[in-house]
Amino acid sequence: MNTFEQINRGYNSVFKHNQLSIGLVVPIENYAQSPVPTMNDHVARVQLAEQLGFKALWLRDVPFHVPTFGDAGQTFDPFTYLGYLAAKTSDIALGVASIALPLHHPVHIAKSAATIDQLSDGRLILGIASGDRYEEYPAMGIDYENRGELFREAFQYIRNAQDNFPSFTSKAFGSLQGNIDVLPKAKNHKIPMLVTGFSQQSLQWNAEYADGWMYYPRDPTQQKYRIAEWRSLIAEKHAYDKPFLQPLYIDLHENDDFKPQPIHLGFRIGAKYLLGYLQHLQDIGVNHIALNLRFNSNPIEATLERLATTILPEFHSNTTKKQTKTA
Repeated sequence: MNTFEQINRGYNSVFKHNQLSIGLVVPIENYAQSPVPTMNDHVARVQLAEQLGFKALWLRDVPFHVPTFGDAGQTFDPFTYLGYLAAKTSDIALGVASIALPLHHPVHIAKSAATIDQLSDGRLILGIASGDRYEEYPAMGIDYENRGELFREAFQYIRNAQDNFPSFTSKAFGSLQGNIDVLPKAKNHKIPMLVTGFSQQSLQWNAEYADGWMYYPRDPTQQKYRIAEWRSLIAEKHAYDKPFLQPLYIDLHENDDFKPQPIHLGFRIGAKYLLGYLQHLQDIGVNHIALNLRFNSNPIEATLERLATTILPEFHSNTTKKQTKTA
């Protein structure tokens, strides 16, 4: 249990056993005063993030703008946008956190995900979830209470679609009888699928079927025991380990010695304390952090540069403290 399965270029780059890597949630901008971002300079910031050595970008699946939810994500359709970003980048992993499986027919997810994986030369990481915005379900004529079963059926459909001329039967999404195929296939043997939260499933189900687990920020002691429990369940079914990742909202203070103050799902924090916090998360088994700069009060480009010089070199062996925007 001292290694992860090798799946594709993005997954293999982001997830290293007993190591932490750093990614970014898109949009990479401050939109604290509105649920809808401007998306100004979005490509330039994505390209800067790749140049500076961040390991992954994470987009969200937000079919509807739900004002009570308070965040419209990047507003662009995730797969369309990932196709665009695949052409504008070359190495950074392209992640979705996460596709709400019950809100889509799984053949569309399978085809879109494999397309992005092919076009990006194996950089796609597909986060999946059951969905938590109730208003979206009646808007699409889908039973909210049935989302756990729909999630499992969609998961198995996407997995089976990787086979040549698959044969698969589901109650909600139809049947494949082995006489038609779903193209393209993933770049390698499958699309990596990581479950967000519990998605109406047991932790045992997650440990057996998912390729990793995305969970929410928690007290580090609580997180440590949750990760240990999950990995003990993995060991019962697999000869390899699986990665754990979480998001973290930060407002990086201009003073490196600024002590952390809580904000939504994160901290206003100086670089010195952020480094210590991330090192502790690495010690308890977190493999990737997706930083969200929605509430960041300093200029975004300057914040990315400071993260690249003060934080990334401690976790990414191919990043140096001298790296700058023009490096």
